[in-house]
Amino acid sequence: MRLINWVALAWMAGAGALSAQQAPEQGILVTGLGSVAAAPDMATITLGVTEEAPTAKAAMDKVTQAVAAILAQLDAEGVAAKDRQTSRFYLRPVHDRRPMENGEPPKITGYQAGNSVTVKVRDLSKLGAMMDAVLEKGANDFNGIDFSLQDPKDAMTEARRAAVTDATERARQMAEAAGVELGELLRMTENTNPQPRMFEAARMGAAMDSAIAEGEVEVQAQVSMTFAIAAQQ
Repeated sequence: MRLINWVALAWMAGAGALSAQQAPEQGILVTGLGSVAAAPDMATITLGVTEEAPTAKAAMDKVTQAVAAILAQLDAEGVAAKDRQTSRFYLRPVHDRRPMENGEPPKITGYQAGNSVTVKVRDLSKLGAMMDAVLEKGANDFNGIDFSLQDPKDAMTEARRAAVTDATERARQMAEAAGVELGELLRMTENTNPQPRMFEAARMGAAMDSAIAEGEVEVQAQVSMTFAIAAQQ
C-alpha cells in the first residue's frame, strides 16, 4: 500500500512539473525590429555560355573554349580564383519538336551544352567594364546580379541595437496602455536572418556599363523580449 502511495506521489509531482512547463510565460512579450541600409561593396553575378552543335563533342568544345576565354579575362580583371566557382554544367540533346508520323519518338537534331560560373566582384567600380569584357569573350547567359556587404558585422550590430530599442519601446507603450509598470527583462532571444537583403533591387539592361543600379542593401535584426510586470500604477 505504501508503495502505491509513493508511486502516486511521484506521478503527481511529475504531472505538476509538466503542467508548469506547459504554462504560458507570464509578462509582456514583444518583438522588436531593427534595420540598417548601407551601400553595397560587393556584387555576385552568375554568367555563362550556352552553345548548340550537331554533336555532343562539338557543343562541349565550343563551351569549353568560350569559358576558358572568360576565365582568362577574369584573371586580367583581377578577379581572384577564390571568387569564382562553377555553378552549373550540363549537356543535353536537342529534339525535333515537329509532329512525327506513325508515333515515332522525336529525333535528336543536335546537342546543347552550357557552363555557368558564379563570380564575386569586390571592386564595384570595375563591374560594368568587366561584364562588357566577358560578353566580348563569349558569355551569353546571365542569371542575375546580387549586391551585398563583404563584412556586414558593423551594420548587424547597429541593427541589433535598433531592434532592442524598438522592442523596449513597444513594451513600455503596452505597459502604459495596460496601466501597469514595466518590470525587469526576463528573457531575450534573437530571430535574425543573417543574410542581408536587397533594399532596392539592382537593374541590368543591354548596355552593361551604364544600366546597373547598385541601390542599397538592408541588414535586419529581430529580437523577442519578455518583461516582467512590476506593479499596478
